[in-house]
Amino acid sequence: MAAKAIGFAVLFDGVDGRIARMTNTTSDFGRELDSLADVITFGIAPAVLVFVWGVLFVASPAEWQSQLTRAGYMAGFFFLLCGAVRLARFNVQTNPAGKPSAKPDFKHFVGVPIPAGAGFIASVVYISDAPVRSFALSIAWQVLVVLVGILMISTWRYPSFKQINISKPRTPLIVLVIGGIAFMIWEWSKELLLAASLAYLMSGIVIRLSGVVKRHKGTRPPNPLPEHQIG
Repeated sequence: MAAKAIGFAVLFDGVDGRIARMTNTTSDFGRELDSLADVITFGIAPAVLVFVWGVLFVASPAEWQSQLTRAGYMAGFFFLLCGAVRLARFNVQTNPAGKPSAKPDFKHFVGVPIPAGAGFIASVVYISDAPVRSFALSIAWQVLVVLVGILMISTWRYPSFKQINISKPRTPLIVLVIGGIAFMIWEWSKELLLAASLAYLMSGIVIRLSGVVKRHKGTRPPNPLPEHQIG
């Protein structure tokens, strides 16, 4: 139920800004209130879920249990801290103090947005049938959570869908595609949501690696012309 609640929160978070812009009710107060709600919904709630699902029910030797519990607290807190830093950085970049607001980049986010990070954690918990009980699996889960936190505070670019204008007229094909996606989510919600959240996390890594490859090719010196042999 907690994972489902976070999933619905991700959906609502994707439309609240659009509704504010469509109704011309955007304000600095609303932006700060939205960030506070995001810290609670996508920071504290997933952090608690990380510990309860991935650490609390693990059966391990007594001498390892206390260490595992401490590591679980640290992983959850690290995710929360990275999410708060990510939101603070986003607010500063969107409206720098004492400077006019720069035109936002609607094509990319800098780092994984905190709703996407929380959505990935929720999708993993949602697809599972029971909490983690293996010591090794719990360690792997905590490492994965820490990596998601690092991606949130990274400077890697992630796709943004804010440039999509839902008020424009659409072709019947778009309506069919949206209807098909909605049907697949209804029928195979667990698998599809996990695949979508994982694909989004990997998209930033792919964009980063492709940029490195392009820069490497651009700085490579041109091939020397072959020398003509005389005689």
